Amino acid sequence: MDFDDILGQHQLKNYLKNTVDKGRIPHAQLFVGNEGAGTLPMAIAYAQYILSQNSSTEELCKIQCEKLQHPDLHFAFPVTSNDRVKKHPVSKLFLEEWRQFIRLRPYGNLFEWLQCIGVENKQGQIGVDEAEEIVSSLKLKSYEGGYKVMLIWMVEKMNTVAANKLLKLIEEPPEKTAFILIAEQEEQLIATLRSRCQSVYFPPFSEADIANGLVAQAGTDLPIAEQIAAQSNGSFNKALHLLHNDQADEQFEQWFITWVRAAFKARGNASVIQLLIEWSETIAKSGRETQKKFLGYCLQFFRQAMLLNYGAESLVYLSPKTASFELKKFAPFIHGGNMPEIQREMNEAIYHIERNGNAKIILLDLSIKLTRLLHLTAA
Repeated sequence: MDFDDILGQHQLKNYLKNTVDKGRIPHAQLFVGNEGAGTLPMAIAYAQYILSQNSSTEELCKIQCEKLQHPDLHFAFPVTSNDRVKKHPVSKLFLEEWRQFIRLRPYGNLFEWLQCIGVENKQGQIGVDEAEEIVSSLKLKSYEGGYKVMLIWMVEKMNTVAANKLLKLIEEPPEKTAFILIAEQEEQLIATLRSRCQSVYFPPFSEADIANGLVAQAGTDLPIAEQIAAQSNGSFNKALHLLHNDQADEQFEQWFITWVRAAFKARGNASVIQLLIEWSETIAKSGRETQKKFLGYCLQFFRQAMLLNYGAESLVYLSPKTASFELKKFAPFIHGGNMPEIQREMNEAIYHIERNGNAKIILLDLSIKLTRLLHLTAA
């Protein structure tokens, strides 16, 4: 994968190329961007560009990098046990799945990666076993005699013990070693790890870049591509989901509409509470990654409703498929008087689910709070 394969982000491409061309490659960089902003493919392209400078055969280097099999390119990413790997899961045990994931979904997210290894009902992490693997792999000499590159994807999923184990190595890496850390939520990294990296921020893709990408990579007709791009919120991954009528979003929409309707009716009507209990039990049966993704979807839905309520139609890309639900009728109930608290409660629920809280209790508590919040008046 080289820079020409990646959508847009021309300024970032030029910056990264210049760091190599001028011999000023930082020892540790943190690529920060939302899902679908191209951080992972850009990191792979950057690694290929670094490694090609010292390769005796540039064409061979390109082939090895495209297959993610270059001996000086190392990967770490969130993993967990599955039917094949029963204990001590580390990235090197999932390289075949990783290569397939990058080939099929270079702009994909953590939820899709965990689906790829058959563990969407678990949470992936980068643990101390992985940290030890990283230390061991970087002790080896470079195969080509040039740089070694360690690419750590979704580094915010690294636990504190693992992060502390790597701090010294990242601060003072072996000669000609480059760390490329990739995160969606920079604030979740421990401060000492963040402070040792040079941060590179990825803006969302423009609608033009996404539309052009859909035409070039998926053969989409331009009018359809432009319509999808307007709804994708700067994420090429989201655009691909919309293009292929992602079933997960359709399920999430049904769950969301059932939830807000029950929560709205439940105020002063104890019989409806049973519906919220049943709803919470249904969502709790899904995996934790599904629960977190769903709550993120709900936040997106609430934000879109508020934008519509305040007349920012040009920023509204969400278009519910449920015929009996109209966003414009729901929008007046989401406003400045309740949105900050809704967002706070949603984020707190995600936080507790991520830390293995009882999902049924967390979701029911959130539902009961929503019954009050939906009836607050605008400030």
